[in-house]
Order: sequence, then C-alpha cells, then structure tokens
Amino acid sequence: MKVSIKNGVPMVNGMLVAWADIVVTVGGVPVTGITGVEYSDDQEIVNKWGAGRYPVGRAKGRITPSGKITLYQEEVVALQSQSVNGRLQDLPPIEIQVSYLPDSGIVVTDKIRNCHIPTNARKWKEGDTGQEVELPLVPSHIEWGTVA
Repeated sequence: MKVSIKNGVPMVNGMLVAWADIVVTVGGVPVTGITGVEYSDDQEIVNKWGAGRYPVGRAKGRITPSGKITLYQEEVVALQSQSVNGRLQDLPPIEIQVSYLPDSGIVVTDKIRNCHIPTNARKWKEGDTGQEVELPLVPSHIEWGTVA
C-alpha cells in the first residue's frame, strides 16, 4: 500500500524557525548571552454538568502564565546591576519579548508582560567552564503572536 502525504501547504523556502532566528529582549535590550527561553499559559477549562451523563457546557477560568530564561552569569550580573541592592527579586517588572525572524521575513513577536524574577541562585562545580543561570519568571500575562 502506497501512502502519500499531501498537506496542502506550499514550502516557501524549505526553512523553518531555528534558535538562530530568535531574538530575545529583556527590558528592551537584546540579550546575546541567552541559552534558553520557555514560556506558556494555562487556562482552567471545566465541564459544567446538568441533566444526563454528559456535560451540558464548559466554562473558562483563570489564565496562569509562567516562564523561565536561561542566561550566562555575565548577563545575570548585568541584570542585577539594575537593582538598587543587587537582588533580582527587587527589580521592577520586566517585559521580555521573543521575536521569531524566519527567512520568510514575517516577524512574529510574543510579549511576556510584567515579569518578576523570584529566585537568584548559582550552582558551580569542579570543571565548570561557565555558568548558565536558569531564572524562573512570574509574568502577569503573555501576548501571543504580534506580527510586525
């Protein structure tokens, strides 16, 4: 049996977004010493029950955003210098933007709004040649997919 997949999507140039196509800004400043970014939002969606065995509808509740960025220590030190006492936790809310710059030229930007950083920690061990610091984020909300 021969299987043929025809997804109907034309391949413009055959290139998909890669890490090298992503630009992350923290507080409006492009960050080059970043090795990872992760963000999401979860929404409570529940079944509503009435007569019978099956739900009669659904309701949506709170949206809970979360995220984290992984930076080299030097970038974290630069962030800390913006705090009056060196604590990341005492920085004012920060906006983080993740822009996707594919070869197609259509730039899409996600905005992680009003982020606070609740943790400031380092983990070193013998043989380390650098430090990647994972910083959890507590955002107010995420604006998904703004097209520039």
